[in-house]
Amino acid sequence: MNPIITKADHNTIKSLIANLPDHLKTAEIRQLTNELNRARVVANDKIPEDVIRLNSYFEIEEINSKQQINFTVTLPNKANIAEKRVSILSPLGIALIGFRKGMTVQWTLPGGPKKLKILKVEQAMEEAKIQTL
Repeated sequence: MNPIITKADHNTIKSLIANLPDHLKTAEIRQLTNELNRARVVANDKIPEDVIRLNSYFEIEEINSKQQINFTVTLPNKANIAEKRVSILSPLGIALIGFRKGMTVQWTLPGGPKKLKILKVEQAMEEAKIQTL
């Protein structure tokens, strides 16, 4: 199951990675690069509404513990855990970008390997407006 990503998000994330100092290019960043390389890149107006992309709000459930969490995936400069905004460069952001509601993603997070079911995906209002223009 390959992720789906918009051309705009693909370019933004690739540029972000390219501009990171070498000491910040961690194993997680290499994983994100691998995900981008295997992703199906689509036109901005051709991506399904239920796919997690930059600025998407999502709700997930960790399958084994049944714990549910929700965040919005953002660029690193807008990330703030207290405000439920997680960076695309975080393990959770990397794991979920490009996947859709209903899918289960297996990924190694800081707490170990996890199975995450995507329960809900909503797009940011400004993104929704752009899509309809």
